[in-house]
Amino acid sequence: MRTDSSPGNLPAREHLPAGSAGTPVLDVVIPVYNEEKDLQPCVVRLHEHLKRTFPYAFRITVADNASTDTTPQVAARLESEIPEVRSFRLEQKGRGRALRTVWSASDAPILAYMDVDLSTDLNALLPLVAPLISGHSDLAIGSRLARSSRVVRGAKREFISRTYNLILRGSLQARFSDAQCGFKAIRRDVAQVLLPLIEDTGWFFDTEMLVLAERAGLRIHEVPVDWVDDPNSTVHIVKTATDDLKGVWRVGRALATGSLPLDRLARPFGDDPRDRDLTDVPKGLARQLVGFCVVGALSTLFYLLLYSGFRSFSGSQIANALALLVSAVANTAANRRLTFGVRGRGSAVRHQAQGLVVFGIGLALTSGSLAALNAATSSPAHSTELAVLIAANLAATVLRFLLFRAWVFPDRRDETAASTVVASHNPASPTYGTTTAAHQQHQHQHPHQQHPHTPLPQRPNATAPQSPYINYDHNQTNEFRASEAADRTWGDATMQLQAVRPHDHDPRDTRDAR
Repeated sequence: MRTDSSPGNLPAREHLPAGSAGTPVLDVVIPVYNEEKDLQPCVVRLHEHLKRTFPYAFRITVADNASTDTTPQVAARLESEIPEVRSFRLEQKGRGRALRTVWSASDAPILAYMDVDLSTDLNALLPLVAPLISGHSDLAIGSRLARSSRVVRGAKREFISRTYNLILRGSLQARFSDAQCGFKAIRRDVAQVLLPLIEDTGWFFDTEMLVLAERAGLRIHEVPVDWVDDPNSTVHIVKTATDDLKGVWRVGRALATGSLPLDRLARPFGDDPRDRDLTDVPKGLARQLVGFCVVGALSTLFYLLLYSGFRSFSGSQIANALALLVSAVANTAANRRLTFGVRGRGSAVRHQAQGLVVFGIGLALTSGSLAALNAATSSPAHSTELAVLIAANLAATVLRFLLFRAWVFPDRRDETAASTVVASHNPASPTYGTTTAAHQQHQHQHPHQQHPHTPLPQRPNATAPQSPYINYDHNQTNEFRASEAADRTWGDATMQLQAVRPHDHDPRDTRDAR
């Protein structure tokens, strides 16, 4: 899992205005591997559909994953015949690698991809990208598992797809419905920050991208699609499933340890009601109360199990003390991660020490209540003792929550807001600069002074512009304007792509990629 720093926080999402510039609004990438028969019908059909239905300028990019047949020649011929088509060749296999490279090199504000078999009905393409153009969402995916989707495929693939998504929901708490549908789109500014965090270069690329985006709080729009299974698909199901499960384990471990800088992906939403500064409304209080109650109930069960285990070889007082100590440590760790959202190992020891202090205060409160009752009455009734303990424990629970919230895990966002460094978007550059939070707020208050994107163009009638991806003059080295995508670095300079030797390959990519 990549843990290197991303360029910075995303700018506030805005509607992309229409204009007359020559840059395409949408870049649809088709990753292919040995698709000499299906490539031309696919590109022609997609081009005709976009010409007829898409209201903005577009581009179709064929990303060849080291094909060994005539696929590169077919792609080159399509590029020469159709102005909106570009071709790009990688000497290494991997669908994720192809998407990462082409998306990072593209200058279009909206990036999409679809499988070459066009199993998904193209009528869903405009609904897929519309929320990204309007500024409503950051990513968009086609879903074959939505209730209104109409899908034709075999029972085996249906079972595998639904099982995989259940695994994602159970292990990674994913809320999106379909991770593997080859029909997705993303805003370019989001891709620039998100792609450096993604490690997979194969079929798990989609899932990893969606999980990280969702955990970072980005908005994912789902579009129900009509989908017909391709019986001639060359995907190795067993190999793909094995690699996907390995990817689930890798991403889950990284999320659990807090090794991913997902806070860098947070958007400063100017219109998010959760970001409004409302008086007398503590932020996140309701969610924290629910989490605290759930953790408390689980901690009680854990305490009872520990007490039963310790009681088998020790006295009641020792068993009670040990069970309370272990459950208190576990309670603090669970509240730290689940209730108050503190990730990583920083200050973990201090939090545990403060948690033990809070635990001691609660224990003193309950013990003191019993001592006071015994001092007031020499032989109190059992029902009276229970009533006093219930009241004391309720008071101790409320006090523990307040101390956790105000002392152990305080919200320091307001204290650090003035010094927070966020990203400012420069329309002339594919990278992000940095600016202070005060400057970011100024841009929110005066949005007319700066636009995060270049105006969206209408479809040009003249010949297509020079390809930004490939130069067919083989005496020159191909240049990419967007940064060192193939090396996964994100500088501001262009990159030089050298020829790759035939034996150069990624040992992790042993399956067909398409």
